[in-house]
Amino acid sequence: MQPHLNRIQTFLTVVECGSFTRAAETLFISKAVASIHVKALEEALSVPLLVRNTRGIALTEAGREFYEDFKKIFHHIQVAFDNVAERHHSLAGKLRITSTVEFGEKFLLPLISQFCEIHPQLEIGYFADSALNDLITERIDLAIRLGTLNDSTLKSRQLATFKIKLVAAPHWLERNPISEPMELNKVDWIANTNLQNPTQWELKHPIHPRFIIRGKIKYASNNSSAIRSLTLSGLGVSILPEWLVNEDIASGTLVALFPEYHLPKQEITVVFPNNVQLQRKNRLFIDYLLKNLVM
Repeated sequence: MQPHLNRIQTFLTVVECGSFTRAAETLFISKAVASIHVKALEEALSVPLLVRNTRGIALTEAGREFYEDFKKIFHHIQVAFDNVAERHHSLAGKLRITSTVEFGEKFLLPLISQFCEIHPQLEIGYFADSALNDLITERIDLAIRLGTLNDSTLKSRQLATFKIKLVAAPHWLERNPISEPMELNKVDWIANTNLQNPTQWELKHPIHPRFIIRGKIKYASNNSSAIRSLTLSGLGVSILPEWLVNEDIASGTLVALFPEYHLPKQEITVVFPNNVQLQRKNRLFIDYLLKNLVM
């Protein structure tokens, strides 16, 4: 079994790296040894796992099934090693975290730096990504996400909430004057594609009846900074986190539309795989965020 474990590890790395050369560099072995490992594994299984051609490699159907099965198994093995290390030593091991670019830069990365000072033996990988991918396959321990979550296969915990603002550029408003909320249904919107209904919102007023916006998407992005830039350039209206546009509103480069109305607060959630035991290092980092995240 031991030789097969080494071969399986090589196979997994080849798939993740996309080539034998990069996998060999990652594993500190030669390209020839990496190729021998995968070939020996295929011979032991009596089935091809990879298709090799001049453009690179591709998984066969059997190879994809083998990869998915053993990716989870090796993840559990790593979790077991980390758990033993954590129980008998200071907080150590690897912690892989992802969040959106904007939230990471403004809030998360400073807290990660502080957490690393408290636990210097911990290795942390941070990945800026707006998509909520397969956390196990991507080897992500914790994903920080903004807004409503739609994936019920994941466990989550709310960390905080934040306000959002409906904004537009002054020069766009000069060309497209609007005086009533209902007019928002007819103007061009810059939408966030990470949201299920990016231009459907409920506006609440302390006195007047609530109003439902159902805007039309003209431009779209999955990145809040890009949406802010498109809004600043005068392409339409958008809804963005208050913490991202407060300075723009204060300086007058963006205008908050219908400020007497209130939009629903959005959740900041930490997400982790449902079928993996939450390790001590993950729990401690979540607790650190709960205590220190200030919006």
